[in-house]
Amino acid sequence: MSKLKSYILHIFCLTMLISCLLLTSMQPALATIDDDNYEGNIFMVYAGNGSLVPAQATLAEALANHKPIMLAFYVDDSRDCKKFAIVISRIQSYYGKAAEIIPVDVDRIELEAKNSPTQPSYYYSGGVPQVVVFNQSGDVILNKKGQVPFEEIDDKFREVFDLLPRSESAQLKRRSFNEFSSELSE
Repeated sequence: MSKLKSYILHIFCLTMLISCLLLTSMQPALATIDDDNYEGNIFMVYAGNGSLVPAQATLAEALANHKPIMLAFYVDDSRDCKKFAIVISRIQSYYGKAAEIIPVDVDRIELEAKNSPTQPSYYYSGGVPQVVVFNQSGDVILNKKGQVPFEEIDDKFREVFDLLPRSESAQLKRRSFNEFSSELSE
């Protein structure tokens, strides 16, 4: 029986030694919004909104349904796109039910289809991030590259939906969904 105990002890010690070696040799995850490294989908990692990708509809479908649209061109390994993902997610939280928010990974667009206005590549101008906003008629009402402020995109959607300007309307607020309530209710 002592040989069996010794054998089990050796196996346990060997397992612990291998585990320690593996844990100390692993590199920590270094996801950061201020670099151009790939850490995964920017909407899940930096904006906390994995519902944006894949998009709910294509550009052709949204144009056919006469919905307002926002195309957001991005790449996952760009610090500018990582920061802009938060703005896109914020726009989606306010207008996502009434408009189509379509993130377009530039690495996946088909440049051959550039001749068709129903393809996102038709509107891509070679830089990221880029935002293109369409009204219900399919007219482009905003087409800008770079860090377009939330307020500028919001102003265009307010025009499309005939909403009051921000200065004349109540401030939009997100509803809390993870709030703890200790109240008892009937």
